[in-house]
Amino acid sequence: MLNFSINLKNFHKKQSKEKIKKILKKLLLENNDILKSLSSKYINNYNIKRIKKKIGNNRIRLIGMGGSILGAQAIYNFLKNKIKKKFIFINNLEINQRIEKEKLINLIISKSGNTLETISNANILIKKKDKNIFITEKKNSYLFNLAQKLKAEIISHNDYIGGRFSVLSEVGMLPAELMGLNSKNFRRFNELVKKKQFLNLLVSNVSSILYYLKKKKFNSVIINYDNKSNYLFQWYQQLVAESLGKKGKGILPIISNMPKDNHSLMQLYLEGQKNNFFTFFYCEDKNSHKLKGKLLHSHRYLENKSIHEILLKQKKATENVFIKKKIPFRSIDLKKRNEKTLGEIFCYFILETILLGQALNVNPYDQPSVELIKKETKKLFFK
Repeated sequence: MLNFSINLKNFHKKQSKEKIKKILKKLLLENNDILKSLSSKYINNYNIKRIKKKIGNNRIRLIGMGGSILGAQAIYNFLKNKIKKKFIFINNLEINQRIEKEKLINLIISKSGNTLETISNANILIKKKDKNIFITEKKNSYLFNLAQKLKAEIISHNDYIGGRFSVLSEVGMLPAELMGLNSKNFRRFNELVKKKQFLNLLVSNVSSILYYLKKKKFNSVIINYDNKSNYLFQWYQQLVAESLGKKGKGILPIISNMPKDNHSLMQLYLEGQKNNFFTFFYCEDKNSHKLKGKLLHSHRYLENKSIHEILLKQKKATENVFIKKKIPFRSIDLKKRNEKTLGEIFCYFILETILLGQALNVNPYDQPSVELIKKETKKLFFK
């Protein structure tokens, strides 16, 4: 049984699915290295018992950029109630970066080993008394050479897995296991692709999204009712934008956190330009605060209601308005908050993005213009 459900509301269901079925069938028969990392058969390039012994009770600080850190941050925030160990995430350049005084374990992640922001943060933050672990390709690069100089542990980043697809490889699973989670529970690909229900969901969604792209609806707006999933959708944002934004094509993923954005952006979504399609997202979380005491007569209906109940009512009300206004949306509802559910969502979004890339005739695995900016930045330092 799937740990999540996707309901299509106002999505175009008459779109032909045969093209996507053929692409999916071919993809599943390929010897695809990205898909291998989603599989329970994938073997991690590290010894978790030895690493845990080395780390002890010290706090862990992750230093990385983009796909090298967003997956781990998504896991940490989504499953925070289960995680006892505290983590620090450094995922951007800041003018006044906070320098921690205590001894830390630094986990520095960069596929290329030459990511400018990661190099800069590592230089500023790493102290002599810290212990360091690097995940990077084992080749001549700044971070690989720095790791050797520091006599730090180096875990190989497989060269065939790009950052935004690496969440279920060492890049996401080593942090997850250091959080006390089980990497095997995340890797749900084998079970999922055996389920007709899952494959039908995948094909229907991809076919509908392609239909909306033809209708000039290029904005994929996430209506997120789960604040523990904010980093999940930052991960999703990079996955979709960087994989599909090529050859004048692509989808712009926009994250709207609810109910806050009801008071700012919702007016635009309902009555502005009709160039959006929407994904409503919610995860059941019944352990939420209840409104206490007696309320004024006008709002007695809220007495003893939980935040969980209020959010669900707001979500349903917004969906009803979308239906009345014939605005296209799908609704993703997670039944459980655990590793298996999150692993299924990671697998689903990765497969959906790869299928969209192949259907649009773009390479979902590269990012040529991002590399162009990196080269241009380097040039400016030598002027």
